Amino acid sequence: MMRRTASGAPGAAPVTVAPPAPRAAAAGTEPPSPSPAAAPADAAPLGLRTEFPFQLPRGYVDEAGTVHRDGVMRLSTARDELVPLRDVRVQENPAYLSVVLLGRVITRLGTLAMVHDGIVENMFASDLAFLQDFYRQVNAEGHTRAAVDCPHCSEPFEVELGGSRLGES
Repeated sequence: MMRRTASGAPGAAPVTVAPPAPRAAAAGTEPPSPSPAAAPADAAPLGLRTEFPFQLPRGYVDEAGTVHRDGVMRLSTARDELVPLRDVRVQENPAYLSVVLLGRVITRLGTLAMVHDGIVENMFASDLAFLQDFYRQVNAEGHTRAAVDCPHCSEPFEVELGGSRLGES
C-alpha cells in the first residue's frame, strides 16, 4: 500500500491507495477484453440469470432448408442498446433498431454457427414479434408492467413501463 496526501492541502489526512493489480498477459500481447456475455463468476451475484432459452413459434429457415427454433438470448447491456444507434441502417429506418439489437443479444439459434442481424432480418414476422416481446420480458426482469394505485380513487391497476420499441426501455 502507498500513502498519499491531497496536493495543495496543508495538513490533509493521508489517503491509502492500493497499487494496480498485476496484468497477466503474454509479452507483446493485449489481454482479451471481456465480452458482455462472459462476465467473471465473482462479478455476478448468485442467482442472476444472464441467458434465457426460447423457442420460436415458426422457426428460422436457413439456405439449406433447415428449420432452427431453439435458441438462447442473453441480457442486454447498455452498449447493446447504444451501438445500433450509430448504424446507418438504423439512422435511415428506426424500425431496423430491433433487428440489429436482437442480432447482438441472441447467442444461439439451432445449429447455426453464428447469429447476426442478417439472420434476424430474414426471420418470419411472427418470430420477430415473438423475439421483440421476449427481449422486453428478459430485460425487464420478466415483465414490463407495474401495479399502481389511482391517485384519485385509490383503485389498483397496471401500467406499461417498457418503451414501445426495443431499445426504448
